[in-house]
Amino acid sequence: MKIYAVVVAGGRGSRMDTDIPKQYMEIHGKPLLYYTLKAFEDSCVDGISLVVAYDRMQYAVTQIVDKYGFPKVVSICEGGRERFYSVLHALDDLSGIAQDDDIVLIQDGARPFVTADLIREIAEAVQTYGAAIAAVPAKDTIKIADEDGFVVSTTVRANTWQIQTPQGFRYGEIHKAYRDLLEKAVPPQVTDDSQVFELAFPEKKVNLVKASYDNIKITTPEDFEVAKERL
Repeated sequence: MKIYAVVVAGGRGSRMDTDIPKQYMEIHGKPLLYYTLKAFEDSCVDGISLVVAYDRMQYAVTQIVDKYGFPKVVSICEGGRERFYSVLHALDDLSGIAQDDDIVLIQDGARPFVTADLIREIAEAVQTYGAAIAAVPAKDTIKIADEDGFVVSTTVRANTWQIQTPQGFRYGEIHKAYRDLLEKAVPPQVTDDSQVFELAFPEKKVNLVKASYDNIKITTPEDFEVAKERL
């Protein structure tokens, strides 16, 4: 059994208010994406499939993978118009080397605080339970709202978790889940890989692995300032 990672870095980072996608903005002289890849390079993962926008593929190869030496990057593929398609492209790209029983961990490229320990814990949980995702208990009460901005219901905080990445699955199952959803022509408005898994395999359970509140995704300029202090 081998462990693969899909690192999704094809986004444009519109909320960062900059022309440079957030994953390429530099912190201490290195692009943000470097720190995410470094965590996986130094982990139990055997191979990495990196997803980037078409116009950044050459940069990713020469200025990140080759420059900093990431031999575990086994493929670099073009991202899609939405995250759903980016992940699907990477899973398709792995089809030539990954076996159905291998583990695949799907990771946001702009989540640089992931650790080797968390990567290992997710992989071990997948081996035990079949699917596992990084998460933290919600600190605040979560309200469900309608389209007009009025409260519909209130979640039970003790049972509410904020989901992060990595999210781990058996390669064969998550690849099938993505392919099935595509064939059903369901609008792929999903930002969470486990949601795709749940739609395909409603009888299966996804294990929550308690992660860290520090494992943030860099989304806003404020997040970027935090990253500059902590990386």
